[in-house]
Amino acid sequence: MRAYQDMVFSTAARITGNETQAEDISQEVFLKAHAHFDNLRTSPTAGGWLKTVATNLSLNHLTRYRNRWKFFSELKRDDAESDAPEVEFAAPDTFFSGVDADERRDWVERALEDLPHHQRVPLVLYHFEDLPYDEIAKKLGVSLAKVKTDILRARTALAKILQRGGTAHETLET
Repeated sequence: MRAYQDMVFSTAARITGNETQAEDISQEVFLKAHAHFDNLRTSPTAGGWLKTVATNLSLNHLTRYRNRWKFFSELKRDDAESDAPEVEFAAPDTFFSGVDADERRDWVERALEDLPHHQRVPLVLYHFEDLPYDEIAKKLGVSLAKVKTDILRARTALAKILQRGGTAHETLET
């Protein structure tokens, strides 16, 4: 458990955007691991299994509680399905120059928390969980176009959040 607790927690925290929910999900992951301990004890893929379970439980949690908050979260998303012009975002290679890895990770983690749920989840699944677009669409029950649009918008929003958040080393081009 100690070897994988940070990975499980960070996976759940990135997807849910809530540390308390991530703690609950992490506990549930390790309860499932305990139930399968005989198989996992000697498995070289135990870490991958735990990451998959953490991802799936996080997505299940979001789906389960989404309807409760749907009314509020959907109020500002009437145009989410519209065809918006694509925005290209590329951070210069020197954007994080002079910033250590821990500080960079903290900035990104804080910025991810500021993203709306419908953007954060697909972005995390794509960039942190390495899931392809079609698999993300299937897991979230949305169209492939919506996943691509949400990831594109999330990248743009993340860049703006990072730019506002004191990353004044260089300006970002959007």
